[in-house]
Amino acid sequence: MSETSDERFFAELRDCTARLARITGGDLGRPVPSCPGWTFKQLATHLGRGHRWAAEIVSTRTTTPIPMREVPDGKLPADPAQHESWLNAGADLVVDAVTAAGSGGQAWTFVGMRPASFWARRRAHEAAVHLADAELATGQPVDLDADVAADAVDEWLGMLSDGRVPADGLRGDGQTLHFHATDPGLSGTGEWLVTRTSAGAGVEPGHAKADVAVRGPATGLLLVLTRRQPAPDAGVDVLGDQALLDHWLGNTPF
Repeated sequence: MSETSDERFFAELRDCTARLARITGGDLGRPVPSCPGWTFKQLATHLGRGHRWAAEIVSTRTTTPIPMREVPDGKLPADPAQHESWLNAGADLVVDAVTAAGSGGQAWTFVGMRPASFWARRRAHEAAVHLADAELATGQPVDLDADVAADAVDEWLGMLSDGRVPADGLRGDGQTLHFHATDPGLSGTGEWLVTRTSAGAGVEPGHAKADVAVRGPATGLLLVLTRRQPAPDAGVDVLGDQALLDHWLGNTPF
């Protein structure tokens, strides 16, 4: 996705949130195997509160993080009939806050002050991955657009390389991993070369030979890289050093 695709992120954010709301609304006690220890109640609360947290950060133009406990309306309503509207309202709050901030608006992020649109992307992909959690928990196929899933992979790899996600175990001495989303129509945006160095993991876009190649649909790659499914279950092929991929996954908590 391009840096100017806020509308695409808004659509993803709203769609994935709405779909998760419909799935989780029927049985809040259902376990979520891909989030050990969670039920649908925790999944819905986590997503809805997180949306409101991001919206509050953007709307107040804060330069420091806001404690999650201070987020307005951050609890899942006691009335199950209100759960779907509460989740969808959280997505709308993010969209409204980012829109109001405009192209020049800045807000706190995990890596310092950044354009408010950072949070449109972050919350859209958070919703996509947790929608996948809900779909997997109910035995449904994970259904994400290829461009959405590929950009979520791109964001996740970027978060690991720039320190937004602690991943000290990814340091190395030149080991390489190549991730390749094979969906048609990605226009060259679906390949990444990761190099483990003494400073951490470096990520570059594009095709290259590597110690291990991980190839498959963008949605499958996302599920593997966020440790939602093993590669065979996600329709992803692993060519080369399987132990290197296992080490990567073991040191990249989502």
